Amino acid sequence: MTFAACLLASLLVQLPAGKLTATPTRPLGTLREQAAIQQQWLRYRLDSVLPGLMRKHGVSMWVIPMREYNEDPVFWALVSPTTFFARRRTIYVFTDRGADRGVERLALGGASQGGVYEAYHARETIDPSIGRRPELVGQAQWDLLRRVIEERDPHTIAVDISHTHAFADGLSAGEWEQLQTALPEQQRPRVVRAEELALEYQEIRAPGMLPVYRRMMEIVWGIIDTAFSNRVITPGRTSTDDVAWWMRQRVNDLGFGTWFHTDVDVQRPGIDLSDSSSVVIQRGDVLHCDFGLTALGLNTDTQHMGYVLRRGERSVPEGLRQALRNSNRLQDLLLAEMKPGRTGNAVLAAALAQMRAAGLNGTIYTHPIGDRGHGAGPLIGLWDHQEGVPGRGDVQLVPNSWFSIELQATTPVPEWHDQPLRSAQEEDAELGADGEMRWILRRQTEFHVVR
Repeated sequence: MTFAACLLASLLVQLPAGKLTATPTRPLGTLREQAAIQQQWLRYRLDSVLPGLMRKHGVSMWVIPMREYNEDPVFWALVSPTTFFARRRTIYVFTDRGADRGVERLALGGASQGGVYEAYHARETIDPSIGRRPELVGQAQWDLLRRVIEERDPHTIAVDISHTHAFADGLSAGEWEQLQTALPEQQRPRVVRAEELALEYQEIRAPGMLPVYRRMMEIVWGIIDTAFSNRVITPGRTSTDDVAWWMRQRVNDLGFGTWFHTDVDVQRPGIDLSDSSSVVIQRGDVLHCDFGLTALGLNTDTQHMGYVLRRGERSVPEGLRQALRNSNRLQDLLLAEMKPGRTGNAVLAAALAQMRAAGLNGTIYTHPIGDRGHGAGPLIGLWDHQEGVPGRGDVQLVPNSWFSIELQATTPVPEWHDQPLRSAQEEDAELGADGEMRWILRRQTEFHVVR
């Protein structure tokens, strides 16, 4: 039985993360069930993750103002799954009242988000003789914020401004100018940047996310397994675009989204197809896909390799299998270097040194994943920056975070007259609470085969 068939047979079960009743047409349950699970994750992050991070980074108060359609990147990690945008102007205020009383969570102008915030509202100033004055729209929220700050008198007021991290740079120029005006004069020198707080809050995963994410990875594997088979590909007729759009349509039919367009490409002996598009797949081709899906606010990112058997072939040629083993070996070397407290750049340098010592030729361009495909946290190389990434690679790895282990090893293939084959793989892994790296599902060690 194929992996896809095994997956289908297992769908009529309840996911271990909660009440997500799976069916063949709804592999992750109904939207209502998904929203209930996401709300649990939100409460966990606010109750269990945020207080520790505020104390770790010395933040007494975190202020996050935003307007509808101009939301801070952290917004979607702060609100319920039924909230899609900020309401007019919303200002979230988090105040650390100490270990005994915990973190106070206020939404100025926003909703309680299912009871996780105390919602404060104030009416706008309207003069009946002139109507609504544009310069006063939203002023009531700022007046309310000023009162909140004066009453709580925090030692530090953290805001989301960063030259390095997009996830911590959500305070727009307009909001910043108005915030400065609203701040009590004696409080203005206490403003600090919340770079690491915002980054780590979005990076750290709730434990309940893992079983759902593992099921998402099973679905990803099932779709790739089908796409790289005779059920989708007819050699000599099917193009790489045909396969990519089949995968996109399958994602849509299952009720999921995606955060990038699926890529399918071909490597072929005797010809360079790296800049080609919509290539008709032939026997003897090596296939590669880059594929991700989005569900429950989580994103996957996977790259697998496939092979189209030639007439008379019963298995993948040994030279190709060696190429895949080499990229597997590079994965092993990288995971062994990924430890909490090390920076992304330090991990990259150590893994590349181990790669060279092992006689492998490859590149590493691994990134965090979770709330977004290219998620918050340390970069471990970019494909065009194998020397490290200043700033974004200087961030330390933290436990309970996820990474897309993305890399490639290039290997001469004897059966192709030593033409190099690029074995590019990507598989999602977790850095656990115990500080150990492990695959969330598994990693590819055998080619998908089109017969």
